[in-house]
Amino acid sequence: MIRRIEVTGAGSVRLAAWDYAAESKEDGSDGRPGVLLLHGLMGRASHWAGTARRLAPRYRAIALDQRGHGRSDKPEGPYSREAYLADAEAAVEQLGLAPVTLVGHSMGALTAWQLAARRPDLVRAVVVCDMRAAALGEASQRDWESWFASWPLPFASLADVRKWFGEDDPWVDPPRPTRGDFYTEIMEERGDGWRPVFARRHMLRSRAPWILDAHWEELTQVRCPALVVRGLEGELGRAEAQEMVRVLPRGSYAEIPDAGHLVHWEQPTAWYETVERFLEESAIPRQRTETS
Repeated sequence: MIRRIEVTGAGSVRLAAWDYAAESKEDGSDGRPGVLLLHGLMGRASHWAGTARRLAPRYRAIALDQRGHGRSDKPEGPYSREAYLADAEAAVEQLGLAPVTLVGHSMGALTAWQLAARRPDLVRAVVVCDMRAAALGEASQRDWESWFASWPLPFASLADVRKWFGEDDPWVDPPRPTRGDFYTEIMEERGDGWRPVFARRHMLRSRAPWILDAHWEELTQVRCPALVVRGLEGELGRAEAQEMVRVLPRGSYAEIPDAGHLVHWEQPTAWYETVERFLEESAIPRQRTETS
């Protein structure tokens, strides 16, 4: 059973979330350890559906649409690190998930380890998927502005979305066909065709605070078990990933072959096995089932 729920984030922003915990009690208090799944920039909760369903028999898996994304509110601001952190903190507390395992991809991974550093009382473990700790710089933001401007909006059909992002996007070399399916989920049909569910200006505002700063110090403050996962062809390089593991007090590392930035989307089976193994090795308590 999948149940849609709502969370009140910072500044009374309404956040949509999906509870995948099968046969959970109405208030969610069925004894399952909590797992909160945080998507990356431009993503949405539905991108975690496979992961959430895989974890649901033993964990209370909840996927959150972060502010400006999916079906959550899209105010003009703020899109600061502080706002994203406060939203995640509110979700953990209001849904009674603590101590929670945070599973984050890209921007969501940064939020996960920042929250673990700030509120160790709320966080049991962290999975960091393909997010860099180093500052990316102003040039990166200019590149994103140019990339957004290159989108041939509106798209006439979802097939056109799938083809452009999977095969024709001039900013991606080599093409990655699986990207096409990923991007179809962040589009909605409007009067003139298919457009993103988010405002691109909001995405640039969300990105601005973290591309100019490095985040190594916060990693040193994460005292719970933390797994750094990278796709071999992703944005997080091996040397940087291993340095992140080194500075994490309880860090561990995993690589997934034949995957780019969208690790959990491109290689779902390897991703599931990696996350489940980490939960086991981190001694995250599981709810016993009849087949256990």
